[in-house]
Amino acid sequence: MSPEASRAPLTVVPCTDRAQWDDTVNALGGHPLQLWGWGDLKSAHRWSAERVLVHAGDAMVGACQLLTRSLPGPLGGFVYAPRGPVLARASDSDGPAPEPAPGAVADAVADYVRGSRRAVAVSIEPDEDAGDVPLGPDWRAAQTPVLPARTLILDLRQSEDALLADMSKKHRQYVRKSAREESLEIRAVETAEQLDACLEVYRETSERADFGLHEDSYYHDAFTMLGDDAPVWASYVDGKPVAFLFLAKSARTSFELYGGMNDTGQRLRANYALKWHAIRAMRELGIERYDFGGLINDGVTTFKTGFASHENLLAGSWDRPGPGYRIWTEGLPLAKRVVRALRRR
Repeated sequence: MSPEASRAPLTVVPCTDRAQWDDTVNALGGHPLQLWGWGDLKSAHRWSAERVLVHAGDAMVGACQLLTRSLPGPLGGFVYAPRGPVLARASDSDGPAPEPAPGAVADAVADYVRGSRRAVAVSIEPDEDAGDVPLGPDWRAAQTPVLPARTLILDLRQSEDALLADMSKKHRQYVRKSAREESLEIRAVETAEQLDACLEVYRETSERADFGLHEDSYYHDAFTMLGDDAPVWASYVDGKPVAFLFLAKSARTSFELYGGMNDTGQRLRANYALKWHAIRAMRELGIERYDFGGLINDGVTTFKTGFASHENLLAGSWDRPGPGYRIWTEGLPLAKRVVRALRRR
């Protein structure tokens, strides 16, 4: 970026072209939840989506997909940027890391929202490491974060041998054992009928683990609206799925959305070989990161953490309050319901 551009005031402009938007998100190394298809999915289910580009002079310094949920009466709406804003990285330019600072990009987006609508809050959760997005005093840690900041992200630039070596000994054994299980076949889910069979497995999983689900149409819309950016694989026994894994992917990052297994899948430990299959597939596509979708101290987290010897802590969820913010955070059960629905992604 030129010195003139780095000193230029930030401008925020809407983007209404899907190809331009997805090309921008991918070029900046953005998260799949910032892709156009994710906004379309949310727009079909009680949200609205807007995409904005942030410029400093002629240079692109950020982009942000904003999801808005209408709220009752004078509250206006709740505006949420899933794993956004997307920030230009040092590798995106020929010189040093782009200026202005990442916090200024977040401020510019929030100012744009404030100037265009009434919102109780703009809530962001950058896909950046904790401490890498210093925010100004107008921001505060969200009382009801949506995606957990604590997660596990594999660096897929490593070799397969290195990834295996970083697993726990038990996980390596189970990955190899389940991969040798002759009754298990792993293949891509390609049709609506095949997805329906996986959703039967998901219902069994939710009943066993006691978590809520969206209606089936939501998962079908995700499958359709994200298209090739939503790969799904399943482990089959005698032609029926016993475990499945539903991802979203961008050029840089793959992200686990949904997954489950039935009793047969549990017995065969089908999820070990299935997850390793997905990791390898993402690596073969040249994707750099495999995000396990969050760690929240449950049995699934115990399973996830065996795939590496480290954890990751992202920047977390931050709110820029607007009018009615205190009522929203302290007095309305609606806030918890909205965030709970988002947590099911």
